[in-house]
Amino acid sequence: MRLRATVLTMTVLTLAACSTDPHLMNIDSGQRSPDEFAIVPTKALQMPPDLNMLPTPTPGGSNITDPTPNADAIAALGGNPGHLAQQGVGAADGALLAYTARLGRDGNIRQVTAKEDVEWRSRHSRRFLEILAETNVYYRAYEPMTLDSWTEVERWRATGAQTPASPPRGYSPTGVYKPSKAKEQPDRMHN
Repeated sequence: MRLRATVLTMTVLTLAACSTDPHLMNIDSGQRSPDEFAIVPTKALQMPPDLNMLPTPTPGGSNITDPTPNADAIAALGGNPGHLAQQGVGAADGALLAYTARLGRDGNIRQVTAKEDVEWRSRHSRRFLEILAETNVYYRAYEPMTLDSWTEVERWRATGAQTPASPPRGYSPTGVYKPSKAKEQPDRMHN
């Protein structure tokens, strides 16, 4: 009886560890209630100055009282929400797009990079005990790809480029203090 329980427990744990889901972060809150941040209230109803100005009803389409959080955020930050409806490349970005495509481009680059990222996450996914403890391994998995900001600042400063803003020395993107290995040099600003 005891052997059966042990074998059953080991089988369940082995199957849990063999998950093919390459999630690196545990963002489950552990509660089954609705997410209060996912609820977007509708806009208040208003009486137009002229009833002839009402738009034609579009069954299944949008309504003037439908929430538009992206447009509202753009307007709150001083942007033009009308740009969300524009399709294609803007006139100001045409030259940049032509320059970046000068050597050719792959039309499926998004699918290629998505596939490569899934493969990367599969190779660097959570280990058995990390799955059981529901820990995040996102920063560990992508650490080889992380840019060391102070090394870059020092590299650019050596060329004479102005670097007026940089992170505090010794702090990583995760907020963990790491003593700098580089020789401390006084910051020089070129005006």
